[in-house]
Amino acid sequence: MSAPLPTNAADEPAADLAEVTRQVGQAKSSFYTAMRFLPEDRRNGMYAIYAFCREVDDIADEPAAQADKQRGLAAWRAEIEAIYAGRPATLMVGRALVGPIRQFGLEKADFHAVIDGMAMDAERDIVAPDAAELDLYCDRVASAVGRLSVRVFGPYEPHADEVAEHLGRALQLTNILRDVDEDAERGRLYLPREGLERHGIATRVPAEVAAHPAIHAVCAELAVEAERRFRLADAAMAQCARKTMRPARMMSGVYGAILTRLLKRGWAYPRTPVKVPKLVKIWIALTRVFF
Repeated sequence: MSAPLPTNAADEPAADLAEVTRQVGQAKSSFYTAMRFLPEDRRNGMYAIYAFCREVDDIADEPAAQADKQRGLAAWRAEIEAIYAGRPATLMVGRALVGPIRQFGLEKADFHAVIDGMAMDAERDIVAPDAAELDLYCDRVASAVGRLSVRVFGPYEPHADEVAEHLGRALQLTNILRDVDEDAERGRLYLPREGLERHGIATRVPAEVAAHPAIHAVCAELAVEAERRFRLADAAMAQCARKTMRPARMMSGVYGAILTRLLKRGWAYPRTPVKVPKLVKIWIALTRVFF
């Protein structure tokens, strides 16, 4: 269990909340669209969580020395500890998190898990992790975010953490399948080592793997696992209040559409980027959120 929630910290100042909202809006992500369906207090809580995730992700991805990245992540570990100890938050996004942490009972361990996931990227370029390391990475950078999110979406329900576990992994695997080329340019390769070995890809140079003729088989195999996770997430969501899971259903719909388009396109090199048109997102919102 987490340490006692803060009781003597002030609610986030209006200026901090306004800046967090601006940052989330600028990102123009599916997340922003999905969260707009929440009541104001829950929406603001999700914006604060999103801003936190962006901050630590930017630290991991910035072109800086590893020591600088470690210091940035350590500052966030200290910030989370201070918030849960009831001491004043010192970072702008940290101040925006104080109210949601108290109001929605967010777990300290999940914030630390997200930071640990970013540390995996900051410490070294991940290249062909084994299945266990890939699953741990997905849990930290995606499912942990889901565990924070389901407590903000609505009253906590027994199946909510199942939604977080499976949907988080489904979304992250879809990201990996979508971003093969972008990751390779950064010297990263998140496709599992076992898949590369099964399909005869001996090189571990990300750019060479991205251009290898057998990459389609590796990605198609990983897509099967992503589809399985979407199904498990949808089954868990069906056990929860429909209104509570509106944002999760929206995210599942959008990322499921991305995965469908990736499967249709395939992974033969060279690849064209895959995006979900705005009208399709509107249709997903109408069918999965309102009906």
